[in-house]
Amino acid sequence: MNVTIIGLGLIGGSIAKDLRKSRFATHLTGVEANVSNAEKALEIKLVDEVLPLEAAVQKADLVVLAIPVDKILELLPVVLDLVSDRTTVTDMGSTKKEIAQAIENHPKRRNYIAAHPMSGTEYSGPTAALEGLFTGKIAIVCDHEKSGPQHLALIEKMFQTMGMNIAYMSADEQDHSTAYISHLPHAAAFALANAVQDKEDRSIIFDLASGGFRSTVRLAKSTPTMWGPIFQQNKQYVVESLEVYIKHLIDFKESIEHDEQRMYALMENANKIRGILGGENPSLIKNEEKIVKFYTK
Repeated sequence: MNVTIIGLGLIGGSIAKDLRKSRFATHLTGVEANVSNAEKALEIKLVDEVLPLEAAVQKADLVVLAIPVDKILELLPVVLDLVSDRTTVTDMGSTKKEIAQAIENHPKRRNYIAAHPMSGTEYSGPTAALEGLFTGKIAIVCDHEKSGPQHLALIEKMFQTMGMNIAYMSADEQDHSTAYISHLPHAAAFALANAVQDKEDRSIIFDLASGGFRSTVRLAKSTPTMWGPIFQQNKQYVVESLEVYIKHLIDFKESIEHDEQRMYALMENANKIRGILGGENPSLIKNEEKIVKFYTK
């Protein structure tokens, strides 16, 4: 299996590590616009070689685009133009609707699988790549009925090789869901980091910063060149999620000011997230069973 990975950062590099370890890939070719990243990827043996786009794509059985979503929007049609009928193409972008719409009528639409592995860290570049980053996580596959069955089966096998469960949904559903569970936390972290830096005596604050602050603001270290395009491509749902979040922030602020009893009630309600994330909520358990058992092949 000749696999070409476009983008050799955290996601692309971590995929390369897993596919090499499992021997899913017999040969790994990289495409990387950043020269220093390309050199580092070769040095640490993420890939066997780095080639220009056309040469790398034309020799591949599978092409994985792991680049910022604005670049996926530009390159995906080009890649589909270059590949043979037997080559499978997928992308790892955090948004799906706009990307899928861009190639909706492409002659090789059935070669393409719209996907999003729900995993990552705030770090970037080839040295950020981690073996096992995706183990136990969920990979979302969108609009699978529009993909050829042989291409879909290959991507399912790839994700399962990486230790992932697979959930199927429409591109619109994917963007709506990830706006709340992924994009909103990043937007909130960027805003929190700016709020703290806005304080005049911030050096004292940072000296006092403990684990709680650091874990909350961790996502603000994420790369703007990656997250800016995500916010823009999923603008409608990100704005919606922010409006809901702001509503709850205002509610909590007002309870602190005027209603101590309500303040405690809001915190106790928020504490329910512990049980939900721990699988104690019956409706969530049902949803998980539906995703893993019904939607996963």
